[in-house]
Amino acid sequence: GNHPSLPQSIDNKYQKKTIIINKYTIMKLAIIIASLVSSVAAFAPSSSVKSSTSLNVNELELGVTEPLGVFDPLGWLESEPEAFERRRAVERKHGRVAMAAVLGNIVHNNH
Repeated sequence: GNHPSLPQSIDNKYQKKTIIINKYTIMKLAIIIASLVSSVAAFAPSSSVKSSTSLNVNELELGVTEPLGVFDPLGWLESEPEAFERRRAVERKHGRVAMAAVLGNIVHNNH
């Protein structure tokens, strides 16, 4: 409304600032409410039916690409089978470190 103690030009500026502040406040509240609703939905129990599958897969054939079979060009699987699982685990670790390094490089170059 009009304030009797304020000149007309100051009163209009005050009303415009109030309207802008109210728009930003409403947008912030909408974002906060949307975030809360989505976070609650993320932890809601799912109502999916559990189904079981049984796969007949040899442990050594995980990650095998047909028609090549197990990729072992140096023959270590036959000469040192006890070290195969360790090498496979180390390979996974190195792959994950390499993926994190690439992601870090992308983030570093773009920011």
